[in-house]
Amino acid sequence: MKFNVTCRVFLAILAANAIIVLCMFLIMQRSMDRGFLKYVNQLEQNRMDRLVDKLERSYSSSEQWDTLKNNPDAVSRLLSETYAEDPTQQPSSRVANNAPRELLNQPEPSRRRRYFRLEKRIVLLDAKRSPVFGSGSPADIDIFKPISVKGEVVGYLGLLPNKFLSDMHQLRFVKEQKTIFALVALLMLLVASAISLPLARLLVRPLKKLAAATSHLSSGRYDVRVPVDSDDEFGHLSRDFNALALSLDKNEQARRQFVADISHELRTPLAILGGEIEAIQDGIQDLSLESISSLHVEVFRLNRLVDDLYQLALSDVGALAYRKYVVNLKDLLSDAIDRARPRLAERSLTLSAILPQGPVFVFADAERLAQLFDNLVDNSQKYTDSGGTLEITLESGCREATIDIRDSGPGVAEEELRKLFDRLYRVEGSRNRSSGGAGLGLAICRNIVEAHEGAIEALKSPLGGIWIRITLPLTGADNE
Repeated sequence: MKFNVTCRVFLAILAANAIIVLCMFLIMQRSMDRGFLKYVNQLEQNRMDRLVDKLERSYSSSEQWDTLKNNPDAVSRLLSETYAEDPTQQPSSRVANNAPRELLNQPEPSRRRRYFRLEKRIVLLDAKRSPVFGSGSPADIDIFKPISVKGEVVGYLGLLPNKFLSDMHQLRFVKEQKTIFALVALLMLLVASAISLPLARLLVRPLKKLAAATSHLSSGRYDVRVPVDSDDEFGHLSRDFNALALSLDKNEQARRQFVADISHELRTPLAILGGEIEAIQDGIQDLSLESISSLHVEVFRLNRLVDDLYQLALSDVGALAYRKYVVNLKDLLSDAIDRARPRLAERSLTLSAILPQGPVFVFADAERLAQLFDNLVDNSQKYTDSGGTLEITLESGCREATIDIRDSGPGVAEEELRKLFDRLYRVEGSRNRSSGGAGLGLAICRNIVEAHEGAIEALKSPLGGIWIRITLPLTGADNE
């Protein structure tokens, strides 16, 4: 049989309460048996104190124990007298009225012996500890009460303690108390059952909400959220679920935007290619070197887009081949600057490079770092207005190297700086798409930097454009 979570929690709470109630019932039962037996023994010890006084007076009259030794009924008579002096041990009127008629017709001493026959457990010893009265073994008695006459110990009185209750009234009282304990235990179980079910439902309610929300999330409803009503584990789980749902929602939106952007990027050159080819087929345009060159430009643009997508996909899954070894970061950056000078000169851009005197060693893939620097410089060259400035600096610290690439205007808004490394993201306006690529270069740059355990960020440039800062960890070679 399968139980749902509510039923399991209910059974767990009920079982815990049942175990507690059962333990309490058993402890109270045992405490009642032992406690009441101890109470009865204590009453009998008090009666023995009074019996010691009567034995002292009895011995004073004859100065010997022969009277009691030869007449056992005398001890019973003394016990009856102690009983008469103690009203707490007398049978109540209700008990006396409920007693059998033949018992009530018996003499008073006989009735009292019927209720309280202590003489079977009394042991009386003389001064030499020889038995005078009683059938019990003195070795089983822990405490003997001395009997003194005129300052001299003339005997000892002991009582074998009760090991179990035998009196019918005592047994009836204990039975009634145990019955009450059982009824109380049953009532507690019923109350626990009545409380456990709504408590189980209350505890499982947040879990049910999470389960329902998870079902919606798995079906593609990423807008689902779980209300956070507490600061306990369920509250933390709800917050984590909401964060996960938000992340999935953003990823789904990014995926859709990515597909839409890729479709748009592919549609433009394909439309141009299709239009020009149809124009040549229809005879509207002649098949010339100029038309072939135009087709080649569009094919080159498509090839570059597909290559960027392939490079980005490889870097995302970590499949790019990185052959790392100790390289001089200064030489790699200097070579990238030299390769970019002709392109910068074509757009009348002023290049300023500040590099350290000595080498800067990093553990990296030289080809990937060269790709990184080429992409960043090419990005600045494309998006910086003609006649602008580009500054590149390299600084070496104790543990990391810092590369700063700053260009002049136009710049971008502060909120757009964080999006520059998102794939297919390009700032519209002055940094427009007519002169740029597909918006994948900076995304590839970020993956390359992270593969080298570095960091890359975009800031506002003091020159008016964008400031790209890269930090890469150094090796120990630059300190040798």
